[in-house]
Amino acid sequence: MTLTTPKTFTKTWTNSADPAAKRDMWNAMKRGFFCRCPNCGEGKMFRAFLKTADHCDRCGQEFTGHRADDLPAYLVIVIVGHIVVPIALWIETNYSPSVALQLAIYLPISLIMSLWLLQPVKGAVVGLQWALRMHGFGDGHEH
Repeated sequence: MTLTTPKTFTKTWTNSADPAAKRDMWNAMKRGFFCRCPNCGEGKMFRAFLKTADHCDRCGQEFTGHRADDLPAYLVIVIVGHIVVPIALWIETNYSPSVALQLAIYLPISLIMSLWLLQPVKGAVVGLQWALRMHGFGDGHEH
């Protein structure tokens, strides 16, 4: 009597074989930064300045599970700080303008840059969460 080894079959992987296929993180963040749906890139992500829509009006992707919380605000502070502070230090070191003039320049610039970046950064954070299947973006909530 001879022993035979069982045959092993190798399975070829395809996108359709894995329903949880990897999503392109950078593309999703770019789409989110431009306030578009991270899934299709067509629909609007926001219904108001910082209020996400319940779902994409093009592909139906739900946004209700996102948890951006305070991360966009922290990131905006870091970005604006890394732009404004070196410029302020350079101007202070080389020209020494009055404090009133500096405040009259840096405060409005910081405010405008922060408001301008807040929505795109929040969109990028939601896009990141979608790409990583965080907070309900990967367990049957997408269409």
